[in-house]
Amino acid sequence: MTGFAAAIGASLRTYYAPGRAALLDAFHARFLKAGDLAFDIGTHVGDRTASFRRLGARVVAVEPQPRLARALRLMFRRDPGVTLVAALVGAAPGEAVLRLNTANPTVATASADFIAAADGAAGWEGQRWDAEIVRPVTTLDELAMRHGLPAFVKIDVEGFEAAVLRGLTRPPRALSFEFTTIQRGVARECLGLLDALGYRAFNACLGESMAFAHRGPVGAAAMADWIDALPHAANSGDVYAALAPERLIA
Repeated sequence: MTGFAAAIGASLRTYYAPGRAALLDAFHARFLKAGDLAFDIGTHVGDRTASFRRLGARVVAVEPQPRLARALRLMFRRDPGVTLVAALVGAAPGEAVLRLNTANPTVATASADFIAAADGAAGWEGQRWDAEIVRPVTTLDELAMRHGLPAFVKIDVEGFEAAVLRGLTRPPRALSFEFTTIQRGVARECLGLLDALGYRAFNACLGESMAFAHRGPVGAAAMADWIDALPHAANSGDVYAALAPERLIA
């Protein structure tokens, strides 16, 4: 088994662990219902896409890594409710360099700043981006024009989240973006972009807990301050934004 295949096997065991599907579905049900459309930006091994489908939503799954995209085609080949897009998502259409970590494909990134931030950071020891490929870039606006305005967008793109949000001009009902403690400034930039789009309600989950850290929604500035105050060891999580604040009550 190659290093890449072994890494994907480890991801499958982690993200499809027994009991996790029910946790994901119960959490995502606040954002999606049958017939809705969801975008899964940075699909990886497709656990979120699978959750969205179990809730009855159609999914546009965007994954730029060719070998992962091939695996996703096999996983969802019999499901007409999943559309796979093998591209990056960014601020403008074109092309960009995707840097690959063959031992840990979860952290492939189009952000050189993300790699620089990880260099020497505690908890990131041994991470090595050892290959790169040029990939096409689309935008959230382009995807919405082609497939429809989504009800929910999940963004997990390793430091490229602000670039993704700069390509969005029509706010979906709700969305999430990943943050890391090695790049808190990216989270603050994302919150500013979302505030400009009209979002006023935010909450967050640490790691893969799928549990809100706040009892109810907070504003963009308060969320940025909360992320700034997290210990480095918190590592990562997801910020959720919604036009309807009641969706963000714990």
